[in-house]
Amino acid sequence: MTIPSVPRSRPLLLAVALALGAALPHSALADDAQKTWPQPPDALLGPLFTAVQEAKLFEDQKTFADAVPKGDPLMILADYRMQQHQSGFDLRHFVNVNFTLPKEGEKYVPPAGQTLRAHIDDLWPVLTRSTGETAKWDSLLPLPKPYVVPGGRFREVYYWDSYFTMLGLAESEHWDKVQDMVANFASEIDDWGHIPNGNRSYYLSRSQPPFFALMVELLASHDGDEVYKQYLPQLTKEYQYWMNGADALKAGDSAGRVVKMKDGEILNRYWDDKDTPRPESWLDDITTAKNNPNRPATDIYRDLRAAAASGWDFSSRWMDNPQQLSSIRTTSFVPVDLNALMYQMEKTLSAASKAAGDSDAASRYDQLAQARQHAIERYLWNDKSGWYADYDLKRHAVSDRLTAAALFPLYVNAAARDRADKVAAATRKQLLKPGGLATTTVKTGQQWDAPNGWAPLQWVAVVGLENYHHQTLAREVSWRFLTNVQHTYDRQQKLVEKYDVSTTGTGGGGGEYPLQDGFGWTNGVTLKMLDLLCERQKPCDNLPAQKTVTEATGNAPTTTQQPQPQPQPAQSL
Repeated sequence: MTIPSVPRSRPLLLAVALALGAALPHSALADDAQKTWPQPPDALLGPLFTAVQEAKLFEDQKTFADAVPKGDPLMILADYRMQQHQSGFDLRHFVNVNFTLPKEGEKYVPPAGQTLRAHIDDLWPVLTRSTGETAKWDSLLPLPKPYVVPGGRFREVYYWDSYFTMLGLAESEHWDKVQDMVANFASEIDDWGHIPNGNRSYYLSRSQPPFFALMVELLASHDGDEVYKQYLPQLTKEYQYWMNGADALKAGDSAGRVVKMKDGEILNRYWDDKDTPRPESWLDDITTAKNNPNRPATDIYRDLRAAAASGWDFSSRWMDNPQQLSSIRTTSFVPVDLNALMYQMEKTLSAASKAAGDSDAASRYDQLAQARQHAIERYLWNDKSGWYADYDLKRHAVSDRLTAAALFPLYVNAAARDRADKVAAATRKQLLKPGGLATTTVKTGQQWDAPNGWAPLQWVAVVGLENYHHQTLAREVSWRFLTNVQHTYDRQQKLVEKYDVSTTGTGGGGGEYPLQDGFGWTNGVTLKMLDLLCERQKPCDNLPAQKTVTEATGNAPTTTQQPQPQPQPAQSL
């Protein structure tokens, strides 16, 4: 399979490999005989890529990963080899001459007094991109339809981000954009056999939390059951990607993205096909690996990449030592959120097969979903603590760490009722904070730990709690997070990637890069929450001035007045 407008010949790939002083893996050569896969920038540019990243020419290492060579990378690399040791060689000048660096997106400054809803509606076109064709050596992969990016440094479409963005597009009645996004992801499955982390060559070795089934379900809610039939081939192909190798596994073994538990149950884990530093965080990954010389660097790179595949990059959830990133071992965990989403995929495949008139296939997928649900209840439930959690393959035990991922079985209706009640109680007691739900209960400085809260996890919790009749807690989560979003917007005139939920009106911190503005999934969840809380007083363009909440303890309703923050000067996107 080839991507239109981005031809890359097999001889040229071999030439690049030889220029780097290394051979392509045998499996890559064999695969290339069937389809041409674009090489990521670290492979195309070898020592030049390493030199630029090690020199820290750019504050964000993603900048050079996204730079576009102005000519054949092989020739640029040859020029670099000849010039690098010459007197007066200037690496930055060399890069500026030979590469087109990514430019910042369109600046958007909202008009004074613009409501939250109007701001988000105006952001959709600002965040929309069209790349039916790309430059020959661009790491960006073309897509047939326009798409909405998150914003900031994230100049491409991202897999699981996009589902929550699409929820907002639907709330804004942009169903044409929802259709385009689903069509794009289907085309990626057709081209690559899976949906990559993002539409960049350096993201092709991994996917992300599999939300395509829920995207199809969303579109079908508007366009009808024909959508299920239309996208059944891609749903099937994505499922095969996640389940590849399951049939050959022995009990207790794992391979790629599948794990066979001790009694034969099949579950899934996050994985990346490569074990090298991530091009977009090259120097960070090398530094992390050096901090733990007792582990092979390749193992650490694989686990860092797998964490990126999980979307939780990074979190104490994946670490032996919550304060030491180099202790990460993502591939040693069977994640509760991933397997909840795989359950949803199996249920959606059953519905799609039924819509296509294939009752036998529908029955098989139902059986697979039922078997997975039983495995979730057996392995991913911590009975002592009273919540769902990841299974630790090295310890042969379920984790005792509470994270917002515990709500995913509720989100997909895979939880037992009594267990859902216990999860709700733990959520209220340990995760609910003034500004929404905390991602975990520990502070590490990693962005997927406390005190940060993320829009997609808030919405998963809200839907999951409502599924099991915990409406009061669900509305409380919505109110608190939306208050956080509103207060930040009132002060800074922007929506951001993540929020500090220990208070209200503060963006989150930690991670490998500065807080990003935009922001796709926050926009989508904000619109959903506005419509949830304002269902009796639509249209609702901002957080209501007051709320009424009946506490789960049975107390009388309490009315809370929204504090009025002091506005600050507008900042541009």
